[in-house]
Amino acid sequence: MQNHQSVSLDEAKEILDAAEAKANELEVPMNLAVTNNEGNLLAFRRMDGAKLVAASIARDKAYTAAAVKKPSENLKEGSEPGGDVYGLQSTDDNRVVTFGGGIPLEVDGEVVGAVGASGGDVSEDIATAGAGVEAFEERN
Repeated sequence: MQNHQSVSLDEAKEILDAAEAKANELEVPMNLAVTNNEGNLLAFRRMDGAKLVAASIARDKAYTAAAVKKPSENLKEGSEPGGDVYGLQSTDDNRVVTFGGGIPLEVDGEVVGAVGASGGDVSEDIATAGAGVEAFEERN
């Protein structure tokens, strides 16, 4: 394990490879993104046939997970009408995503980056991003 403050480019490539393998297994072309610990894009991959609109969503899912330090799916309930953070998705230049597919990457409880996947239904996006997280955790 290396000393982490943020995900490295080599790690980001491995995360993308694992996420792409999962998307291929699901037979769903995806847009995949990895950010550093500040939510800045580190690496991006658009699989052949992936939905164009999902490219920015994948980046924003990863950004969200890094920025709030939790999976984007955890924001859904609170951001709905009547929720504690209703309207959250319209903040930060509309970059905050409040549905699944963005997952933080952690080392020793510290968020060092995030992965985002978009192109399938939410459960497929979560599974694909999760495969990237698993690859990162195995390495670290």
